[in-house]
Amino acid sequence: MSSDTVDAIGDSSEINDELDARGEPRRGLHRSAPPLMSEADFVSDRYNMKHSERGMALIINNKTFKSRTGMGERTGTDVDASKMNELFTALGFEKVRPLDDVTVAEMQEALIQAAKEDHTERDCFACVILSHGEEGYVYGTDDKIPIDELVQPFKGHRCLSLAGKPKLFFIQACRGQELDSGTTVEDHGGGEEMEDEIIVRRIPSEADFLMAYSVVPGFFAWRNSSKGSWFIQAIYDVFMKNWKKLDLLTMMTRVNKKVAYDFESNASAEYMRRKKQIPCITSMLTKDVFFM
Repeated sequence: MSSDTVDAIGDSSEINDELDARGEPRRGLHRSAPPLMSEADFVSDRYNMKHSERGMALIINNKTFKSRTGMGERTGTDVDASKMNELFTALGFEKVRPLDDVTVAEMQEALIQAAKEDHTERDCFACVILSHGEEGYVYGTDDKIPIDELVQPFKGHRCLSLAGKPKLFFIQACRGQELDSGTTVEDHGGGEEMEDEIIVRRIPSEADFLMAYSVVPGFFAWRNSSKGSWFIQAIYDVFMKNWKKLDLLTMMTRVNKKVAYDFESNASAEYMRRKKQIPCITSMLTKDVFFM
C-alpha cells in the first residue's frame, strides 16, 4: 500500500578551473565574446525556441543518503525521475542526463560542466533536482549545499552561450518542517536584424531564470511512495497535455492548481494526515516560453 511522506530535513566543493572561489573569472583569462542577438530577439515577447537543438536537461535523483546526514530513503523518487526523463524527451531535449545518488561535489561538478558546454545552438537549459532539502539548500547523498551555489555557474559571463535564453530549474525538496493544514471553503456553484549596425545591449545576470519549487518556504514537500511526488506528478500531467499549446508559466500556474486542489496527504501518522501543499514559482523570465 502506498503512502505519502515528505522530502525533509546532514565535502569538498570543486569549482570550475576557470573561476575563482567566488565564481569570478581568474585574472588573465580571455572572456568569450558576447552572444549575438538580433533586434527581433529583443523585441519579441517569446524566447527564440527555433535553434537547431532544444537543449540539455539534467535530472539529479538522490534516493539514498549517508547515515551522517540523518536523511531517510526517498521511496518513489525513481518514478519522478522516470517521468521527467519521459517529459523532457517529449519536449524535444536531445540531451537528457540522469544522475542518480550523487554527492554534493558531484552535483556541483555536473552543473559546472553543463554550464561550460557550448549552448549557442540550443534553445534553453533545464535541471531537475529530486532530493531532501531545507530552506535554501538541497542534499547530495553526503551533505547539503546552497541552491544558489548550484545555479551560480549559469549566471552572466559564466555561461555566455545561455545569456538571454531560458534557464529552468525544477526542485522537488522540502523547504522547512511546517505542515499546511489547508483552509476549508464552500462551493456555491456557480523587427528584422540590421546588417550594417551592431547594437550592444546589457541584460541582468539574474535574468531568464525560472526557479520552480515544489513548496513555499518553510514547508514540507509531499511524495507518494509508489506514485512519486505531488509536484512532479502535476508537472508531468499538465505539461504532457498542454505543452503544444500553452506557455511555460501558464502551465506552471496549472501545476499550482493541481497540487493545491487534487492532493491531500494520507500519511501513517495522524498528525500528518489531510495536509495540503502549494508550489512556489519564482520567475525571472523576460519572455514567454513555448515548447511547440
